[in-house]
Amino acid sequence: MTTTLSMPSFLETYLGKEAEDLLTYKAKVPKDLLHLPGPDWVDRIFAHSDRHPQVLRSLQQLYSSGRLANTGYLSILPVDQGIEHSAGASFAPNPIYFDPENIVKLAIEAGCNAVATTLGVLGMVSRKYAHKIPFIVKINHNELLTYPNQYDQIMFASIEQAWNLGAVAVGATIYFGSPESTRQIQEVSKVFAQAHEYGMATILWCYLRNSAFKQDKDYHISADLTGQANHLGVTIEADIIKQKLPENNNGYGAVSQATGKKYGMTNERVYTELTTDHPIDLTRYQVLNCYGGRAGLINSGGASGKSDFAEAIRTATINKRAGGMGLISGRKTFQRPMEEGVKLFHAIQDVYLSDQVTIA
Repeated sequence: MTTTLSMPSFLETYLGKEAEDLLTYKAKVPKDLLHLPGPDWVDRIFAHSDRHPQVLRSLQQLYSSGRLANTGYLSILPVDQGIEHSAGASFAPNPIYFDPENIVKLAIEAGCNAVATTLGVLGMVSRKYAHKIPFIVKINHNELLTYPNQYDQIMFASIEQAWNLGAVAVGATIYFGSPESTRQIQEVSKVFAQAHEYGMATILWCYLRNSAFKQDKDYHISADLTGQANHLGVTIEADIIKQKLPENNNGYGAVSQATGKKYGMTNERVYTELTTDHPIDLTRYQVLNCYGGRAGLINSGGASGKSDFAEAIRTATINKRAGGMGLISGRKTFQRPMEEGVKLFHAIQDVYLSDQVTIA
């Protein structure tokens, strides 16, 4: 385990001129409206829910592992890119990760709370590692071998398979806004209910996908549209929501204006009273849509044009100050030498371990 870095100079190095603003900004929506991460998270939030006691145990195991153990925050290694983006595109930069064991080793060495990857990866090494780090089985994927390429999340694994290999949670993706989203919502809702029956927690990647969301900006990462995707995710009882960091807002209005047709429903107060264009406010709106933070928000992504370290640390700072629960870090960590991947994970975790990065 590494020691926590000196956060002021550490953040200034990577955040540059943004450091003071990101560390001192006062959010539009007060933190008093949110349920914030903490050591008592499972007792405070989920012990009062309809989750089975076995689910509570699985959640507690997830929150009690790695460098962020018992803080209420999560640092997760996700590696489903071998299917989502093809194994060649994902692992050619660092071929050691064609071997599933190295994926799990990276998560352990990096002090992650869990490793989220495919049925095949976890099944191949389950008897060696399932008791050493929490497993999250990603049960659906988009494959890019069909010609022409199509974009649809389909089931690759069953809940029983995930349970049999020792997983504490399952993860799934829904492409909200896509032509296939109605089917995906029904499928994932069903398997999440089954996962809870088996005593496993649930994590939903609440992604948007529709060409209409790309207008003058890419509104796949707008706060209002991603916020509603989050709200749909917690509706089907996702315990944790995974979402890309928002970079803009008013996707509803942009789509309506571009198409000349009414799209969805929103309220002007979303843009005048609940958000600004500040990244902490945009992310807080995502948290607000996760039942006021009762389902933890983990982010990925961030401003382009920055180094992987700067982007990851910036995203972690925004997520934590907004009231989020952590970061999920994939290609930035495994497409580099393992030692550097571990260093990047530790830098992210140091943001969550620092008492100088506070809730805005």
